[in-house]
Amino acid sequence: MKILITGGTTFVSKYTAEYFVKKGCDVTVINRGSREQVEGVTLINCDRTQPGNTLRGKRFDVILDITAYTREHIKTLIGSGVKFDDYVFISSSAVYPETNPQPFKEEQPCGNNTVWGDYGNNKYLAERYLREKAPSAFILRPPYFYGVYENLYREAFVFDCAMQERPFYLPKNGEMKLQFFNVKDLCRFIEIILKEQPENRIFNVGNCETVTVKEWVGLCYEIAGKEPCFISVDKSVEQRDYFCFYDYEYVLDVSKQRALMADTVPLDEGLKEEFEWYLKNPDSVYYRKPYMEFIDNYL
Repeated sequence: MKILITGGTTFVSKYTAEYFVKKGCDVTVINRGSREQVEGVTLINCDRTQPGNTLRGKRFDVILDITAYTREHIKTLIGSGVKFDDYVFISSSAVYPETNPQPFKEEQPCGNNTVWGDYGNNKYLAERYLREKAPSAFILRPPYFYGVYENLYREAFVFDCAMQERPFYLPKNGEMKLQFFNVKDLCRFIEIILKEQPENRIFNVGNCETVTVKEWVGLCYEIAGKEPCFISVDKSVEQRDYFCFYDYEYVLDVSKQRALMADTVPLDEGLKEEFEWYLKNPDSVYYRKPYMEFIDNYL
């Protein structure tokens, strides 16, 4: 299979490129060449918003568009002259307004989510443009990704707290629910839809089980070989100053995904794999927000 992957050097796009190279696919990535490339890929070195003639006339079995955040990102890629049979766009659960009934379902109206702001709106506009220009494209709407190559300070933050034997400051009582999806499962599901070509073209993707913040932190500490001491933080303190997720609870209905892929990586297994990778690659987490500094200074 000839695949074009947008990105290919960080987290989801890097894991995806490596996954399909190992499957024996002919993988081309398009990025600006500013980071080390996955072994075995062919690089098209350019900004996706200014591809020039680098893609004109090239044909791929599928484009895996992992780095499109705006309508313009989709427009410039499709308008580049590239040819493709299938297109898979990694959108976001942020396209669902928080006022929709939960769990969010694919048939619900999409639009403004005040928690996610421009990020969700731009993903929604990108979806609309793609459906106009490539009606048979697949659109996947994940919750929170996790796994190997994670570059955001989420699991790594909790792992750091555990390894430093710090108490963990929980938002309120820690009962806010989170829904995750392992990058390995994303790649598995992409394989399935490309093979099966289901009539449905929009899928919520994610684990069917949710986990509370307290349970998630407890798993991370346990994997690091530590036991957490929890401290509850009053709701008057801005949650994002000391914790790695917004004060926003939502759940996706992933029944359409489960009809095609019944199993997902158990959360404890996926976190263990991420922890072992993080121990060997601590510098791969680029965006270390100063949660600990805020805790030490104000909590």
